[in-house]
Amino acid sequence: MAPENDTPASDNGTPRSSRRVRHWLAGAGVTALAAVLGITLAVRDGATPACAAPPTGNTVHKGKASFYDAGRSGGTCSFPSPPADRLYVALGASEYSRAAACGSYLDVSGPKGKVRVMVMDQCGGCGPGKIDLSNEAFARIADRAQGIAPVTYRAVVNPPITGGLTFRMKSGASQYWFAVQVGNHGNPLRAVEAKGPTGGFRKAARQTDNYWTVEDGIGPGPYSIRVTDVYGQQTTATAIRMVSKQVQRSTAALVNTSPTPSASPSAPPTPTASAAPPSPTPTESVAPTTTVEALAGAAPLDSHRC
Repeated sequence: MAPENDTPASDNGTPRSSRRVRHWLAGAGVTALAAVLGITLAVRDGATPACAAPPTGNTVHKGKASFYDAGRSGGTCSFPSPPADRLYVALGASEYSRAAACGSYLDVSGPKGKVRVMVMDQCGGCGPGKIDLSNEAFARIADRAQGIAPVTYRAVVNPPITGGLTFRMKSGASQYWFAVQVGNHGNPLRAVEAKGPTGGFRKAARQTDNYWTVEDGIGPGPYSIRVTDVYGQQTTATAIRMVSKQVQRSTAALVNTSPTPSASPSAPPTPTASAAPPSPTPTESVAPTTTVEALAGAAPLDSHRC
């Protein structure tokens, strides 16, 4: 379910109290008009389009952007809060792809310049090519007086990340129902598997709120969690505990990491969409421990063909 304080902008860029108002006021007239114009309408709680996939690889997408303010909400990706720099984006249903895009990054170019944003939210009224940027992100690529700006955007492959993967158990999770959110991964995720002190890895199912679940649980923990991104890069974190709603930081990483954040804001780094994934390097054997294996190049595995 979407956070109640998720408050995107309308098409003229003006924030509003709820996306749901847009859908209720649309009515049959807008639906009929959309059919005539060939516009795809994506409703937040509706079915995900059959050909849905997050932006990946080197593909450049052309579209338009509006802006909104999510407040302190982490969006439909259920993050604890927006990123500290407040540079985030909401995608339409097809690109949000049932939370598959959560935590990945896009480079967005507009009339004034370029900005790097993290996918944090689903935009209920955004069709293909339409994105909803945070107020701060939009101001970097266009004048807010425009309301809507023409943009191009592309996935950032292996974006520089500060620190390792984070893990957050969902409220209500237990030894009988496993539910974890993976954060700080950079690339879209393809799979999450987990196991307790004994037994093998169990595959978790991705949910639309960006948690990964094993319905019958995997015991009380501590857990080893194996994470694979869409490019085949894989890492395993250990010593993850069953502590709900607490962010647990690990040394596990799928992409290059920086030990500490920069002391002052800096310009977004140059996109690395054509770069190959980093070579695996050994990591210290500290809790949580990490193993990393690079399995593929920049072309995403199991690519969707739309």
